[in-house]
Amino acid sequence: MPDLARVVSEIAEEMRQRPDRGKVATYIPELAHVDPGAFGLVVIDNEGNVAAGGDADMPFSIQSISKVFTLTLALGKAGDRLWARVGREPSGSAFNSIVQLEHERGIPRNPFINAGAIAVTDLILSGHQPREALGEILRFMQFIADDSTITIDEGVAASEKRTGFRNIALANYMKSFGVLDNPVDYTLGVYFHHCAIAMTCRQLAMAGRFLAHHGRNPATGLPIVQPERARRINAIMLTCGHYDGSGEFAYRVGLPGKSGVGGGILAVAPGKASIAVWSPGLDESGNSHLGRIALEALTKRMGWSIFAA
Repeated sequence: MPDLARVVSEIAEEMRQRPDRGKVATYIPELAHVDPGAFGLVVIDNEGNVAAGGDADMPFSIQSISKVFTLTLALGKAGDRLWARVGREPSGSAFNSIVQLEHERGIPRNPFINAGAIAVTDLILSGHQPREALGEILRFMQFIADDSTITIDEGVAASEKRTGFRNIALANYMKSFGVLDNPVDYTLGVYFHHCAIAMTCRQLAMAGRFLAHHGRNPATGLPIVQPERARRINAIMLTCGHYDGSGEFAYRVGLPGKSGVGGGILAVAPGKASIAVWSPGLDESGNSHLGRIALEALTKRMGWSIFAA
């Protein structure tokens, strides 16, 4: 087995030197100022060993990666009843597309596109005030990452609210079909804020450990979710976690993963490791350009693809 720390260090150095870094997201003004030269990678294996390279401890906006954790919470609240209001199929469309909603009468294709995540957020909000729902999401993130310092970047949240016209349209469209139960402003407020959670690669890799270990926190042995639910969350990450780039990611990396337009990717090597990578420059599908390349290199060198013989 290759030495993990050496592999991570080598990949971080290789990515640091690459000139092709993609383009940072500009439609959220706060994200437009992020340094495209940044790169971080953290891998936590099943024995708790941490291998880190580059800007591993620099916080960034996790954006849509938060949807993995809101999905986990919503399934804990509603179980399979959740699937009455959101599907489980790849979209083949951009993350903020409204076209499919019209064809499918307001039911989002999966919980990782924006419309689907808004519907999931609405379920978490039901019966609570927005501040309470958001507090529950943030406390869950702090708990699974074992780090109470994780916070929300209020500047990013405000920036998203000011410019989130497409998300406002998606939410109102779903509301017209009865998919959302709560006031649109309340649901979107919680959605914008959980997407604005700021984490480091180290914190994010810690938070993803339960998905790599059959739903258990490997440090304590305590269950976060049932093994079957962890497997199903991973399955949706594999098929839907990178929007209309999900097939390419599965083809090249071969791991369940979830990206965010802040440039982060959370990836899971089941039974082996939790992985977080961050490089702010995005490809045409809105996924981290160097993040995907780094993960492809990691899975090849470690032999971690779930499709490996």
